[in-house]
Amino acid sequence: MKQKICELAKVCGADLVGFAHADRFRGDDPVFAIFPRTKTVICLAFRVLRGAYRGIEEGSTYYQYTTMGVLNLEETVMPTALLRVASLIEQEGFAALPQRRHQQIMNEADDVNPEVDYKAIYREKLEIQMDFLDAAVKCGIGEKSFHGTLLTDEFGPMVRYCFVLTDAVIEPDEEKKPHLCDNCKKCVSACHGKAIDEEGNVDNWRCAVYYSGANGTKNPFMPPTAFENFEDRLEIIAGEAQISTEKAKKILDSIYFYPPVSHSYKSSICGRACDIACYVHLEEKGVLTKKFKTPFRKREEWKFDIESFK
Repeated sequence: MKQKICELAKVCGADLVGFAHADRFRGDDPVFAIFPRTKTVICLAFRVLRGAYRGIEEGSTYYQYTTMGVLNLEETVMPTALLRVASLIEQEGFAALPQRRHQQIMNEADDVNPEVDYKAIYREKLEIQMDFLDAAVKCGIGEKSFHGTLLTDEFGPMVRYCFVLTDAVIEPDEEKKPHLCDNCKKCVSACHGKAIDEEGNVDNWRCAVYYSGANGTKNPFMPPTAFENFEDRLEIIAGEAQISTEKAKKILDSIYFYPPVSHSYKSSICGRACDIACYVHLEEKGVLTKKFKTPFRKREEWKFDIESFK
């Protein structure tokens, strides 16, 4: 059955498939709250096309990353693959629970997902969700990066992933020994809003502000009068302002420089600069197994002068 699952998952667009026995998870893991009879966790991982980041790297077209690398993967490709794989397992007589990340439900009451409008976050009643990163690592898909993303041997951080929980006992894959992330901290320096600290912790509200394009030196759509109602507008535009949760909401309410996509997804103006810096570093080191004819970063990064906003 494992071979059948892998073959079907890849026909449905998955690039990587990993399996973990339930005994790799603690007894209080959300996996067992969701499905107490879980015996195997299956991870399906999908590459985000490297070309989807190209427009942001060039400063030209920005919506392709969000529409093709986030929206269509999360809302079309991944659910289709989950349903097909779960159906196969159930045809074999076992239960199969598809698990895709709910982008609008946070595990913490005051948390936020930079990829969606903060007003779309469901806060009245928290629901159980798996720890997706931890489960992907346990399934042998990759390792955790310094700033908390999944790194794979093939695609670095350019992946998204989902799961199937089943009561079928399936041979597990080995967990990867960490070997990609060397704590270079290029993700820290690459962030447009200094949302990642020196310990790798991410301020999600600050991330949301700069994911949406609050840094004018890296946003070709920002008008010179942006944030004119903020006393520290230049600090905001430079990515250096002090930002509380309430201030983050006010800043996000003032960002109308580029249209959103749909399904509440926000257009990414930063283009996951942290992940891109990580990918470029891994590519330059030559450790990624998926090779390209030319490097992703072909020239020095472009940047606007803060003086144009004074």
